[in-house]
Amino acid sequence: MLITADNIKQLNWEKCDGMIPVIVQNAFSGKILMQGFANTAALEKTFNTGLVTFYSRTKDRLWTKGEESGNHLKLVELSTDCDKDSLIALAEPVGPTCHLGTETCWDNDAQPHLAFLSDLQDVIASRKGADANSSYTASLYAKGVKRISQKVGEEGVEVALAATSGDKDELICESADLIYHLTVLLQSMDLSLTDVIDKLKERHAK
Repeated sequence: MLITADNIKQLNWEKCDGMIPVIVQNAFSGKILMQGFANTAALEKTFNTGLVTFYSRTKDRLWTKGEESGNHLKLVELSTDCDKDSLIALAEPVGPTCHLGTETCWDNDAQPHLAFLSDLQDVIASRKGADANSSYTASLYAKGVKRISQKVGEEGVEVALAATSGDKDELICESADLIYHLTVLLQSMDLSLTDVIDKLKERHAK
């Protein structure tokens, strides 16, 4: 069940003594970023500001993640479970989430396998505008969309040839090359894998 500013009271506040656990998950990668607690005032502030806000039991007050560091969690979607006594907040992190400076409070342990695509996309995006001699990715950006598109085409053919020959190891290697170059191409056009996923979800819903 999606939670909005209008249906906060439908949560089972009595069962959780007025303090509901909130698990924050990266809206794109699926990585679990942190866990905290919220009361009604914290959720109201979350919706009013668009930034995930908790009730700090140690500070005994509302606490917006990143209020001092600037490493906010931008709310994308808030949902509750079947018992309405816990929440998942999908969010877009701005900077590292953990106070130790790591991406998540669990660092790199027990992360979803496909979350690596998010990490790869971030690395590829960081190469945009860099010195062409600093990395292969930067050199591709410097050559422009036409060359990157050509590489995607070449890798697509290599994937098809590997599958046709029945060479599974080669198919894996060529598929990795294709995904990498496709991600570079999307970034060069100011697009991302999120845009592709949104289109797939749109088609799936039809």
